[in-house]
Amino acid sequence: MKDLTQGSVIRHLLHMAAFLAVSMLVQTLYLLADLYWVGRLGREAIAAVGVAGNLMMVVVALTQTLGVGTTALIAQAAGRKDQPHAERAFNQSLVMSVLVGLGLGVICFLLRDMYANSLSADAATAALAKSYLNWFIPALFLQFPLVTLGSALRATGIIKPAVGLQVLSVLMNIVLAPLLIFGIGPWPRMGVSGAALATFLSILVADVLTVIYFEWKFHYLRFRVAQWRPQMKIWWAMLKIGIPAGAEFALLSVYIFIVYAIIRQFGAAAQAGFGVGARVMQALFLPVVALSFAVSPVVGQNYGGRRADRVRHSVFAAIGLASGVMLVLAVTTWLWAPAFIRGFSRDPRVIAFGSEYLTIVALNFVASGIVFSSSSVFQGMGNTIPPLLSSASRLLVFALPAVLLSRGANFHIRHVWYLSVTSQVLQACFNLLLLRRELGRKLKFDELPIAGPA
Repeated sequence: MKDLTQGSVIRHLLHMAAFLAVSMLVQTLYLLADLYWVGRLGREAIAAVGVAGNLMMVVVALTQTLGVGTTALIAQAAGRKDQPHAERAFNQSLVMSVLVGLGLGVICFLLRDMYANSLSADAATAALAKSYLNWFIPALFLQFPLVTLGSALRATGIIKPAVGLQVLSVLMNIVLAPLLIFGIGPWPRMGVSGAALATFLSILVADVLTVIYFEWKFHYLRFRVAQWRPQMKIWWAMLKIGIPAGAEFALLSVYIFIVYAIIRQFGAAAQAGFGVGARVMQALFLPVVALSFAVSPVVGQNYGGRRADRVRHSVFAAIGLASGVMLVLAVTTWLWAPAFIRGFSRDPRVIAFGSEYLTIVALNFVASGIVFSSSSVFQGMGNTIPPLLSSASRLLVFALPAVLLSRGANFHIRHVWYLSVTSQVLQACFNLLLLRRELGRKLKFDELPIAGPA
């Protein structure tokens, strides 16, 4: 375990963020490479992968619930030097992640056809989406234990091994994707389903290698079969922290669903343009997401160790770094948005929709950085309800006006993008107000003791 209650806060943040960014960079390169190869199959294939990939938002919401709760409990226990409680929380979170993943997999298979038909612009796109989901749904299940194992390592300040194993699995994915999509050499030609199979195999390898690392190298947290019987008190402690954080991503999936429903009237080209633009934006957000992942364990350990000064220092450093990085990325996007989209599709309509989307949403990049970093501070301190409230306020500001605008005679999709920017800026302001209140309440350790082990 690495003690984050000692040493430079900024150095801890940058060190952890740098390794997390490497992992996310490789993962993003895979996503972009996968999108590039799928793009060679036509715009219906791009749209189908985008439609099927929306399920990832549901998975992210659930894994975020488990991951945030796991990180907070283990980090706070590590900060107050309570290793037995950290280990109990780890084993309980692993059991919970497997059960939730299995349940989601069954539900997704039962609702697969209805889901694909309801969101696809045409029958061809729906058929391809169903084919992709055949292997993508099992891959989604494997994400659950992988996220729990990674969250446990991050909570204890351990980053390098997890990054190395993930990079190895992603490189495997990058190699397998074109082989299975196009049937190169002895491999069968599987089209979009080949991309999903490559994802499944790579995540399976990542799970196996991470379990091996825990068994052979990592001794602070061990697999204890005797601790696998569900302990509701620990489950509730994790869910109380994790559910609001997962609900944030669930609200984001509602946002994506509304956007896809609105742009459906513009056809597969619009869906493909939005899908490519969203993937590119995901790649651009890589640095600030890595930083936010580093903030939570740093804040958590220092909060558990009752180091109010270091918690405040972490807050100011995280928000300042995130804002600066996102400003640079916003300028980059304004300058080269069409080039980003052109790298994945030659269809003029796809390029037009995608570049317009990127150019407009770049206006909220700085606000997004503030939201990411401030939300991670709440996670580290174990209170994720305030950022959930701000996310809900954003959806309220966006959803109803977007639906009403889409029914107007002079409606254009850019109206939705501008409305999205406005709602994101308001959310950032709300987050900062709530964070100021939370710091004033929670950092008075003489008056408000931190809760002990669950």
